[in-house]
Amino acid sequence: MSEQTKPTTGTAVVAAPKNDVKAGAAAAAKPKKKKNLKAVPRGNAYVQASYNNTIITITDPNGAVLGWSSSGVTGFKGPKKATPYAASMVVKDLMERVADYGVKEINVYVKGIGGGRESAIRALHANGLNVLSITDMTPIPHNGCRPPKPRRV
Repeated sequence: MSEQTKPTTGTAVVAAPKNDVKAGAAAAAKPKKKKNLKAVPRGNAYVQASYNNTIITITDPNGAVLGWSSSGVTGFKGPKKATPYAASMVVKDLMERVADYGVKEINVYVKGIGGGRESAIRALHANGLNVLSITDMTPIPHNGCRPPKPRRV
């Protein structure tokens, strides 16, 4: 007999849906494998310190980003994001993110005039990095905007 002509006995078999919630939870519980990370003993740290936030990025010598963090990511809100304490917490968070790369020495490039610029450099040194150089890359205006025309009366 084919399946279409079989007599039914009254008991129905229901197939479980393919995207079962328990199966999805088990897949999410699996630990992710760490990628084979290359060792980067020397890198660059870019500190952007504005009046509103502090963002720090660590790259390898070629410029490929190894990790970044900001004071907003670490949980600060509003005017507290631009404080020196927030900048030191950003560095602590960032060092946990790039610990697998084994960065030991960095060149620091600072941009902006916010409150976190000096404390970020001090925190980089305090968290075990050897600071090789500090370069200020804050943009400086040359000659400014064009002045308005003289008033005709």
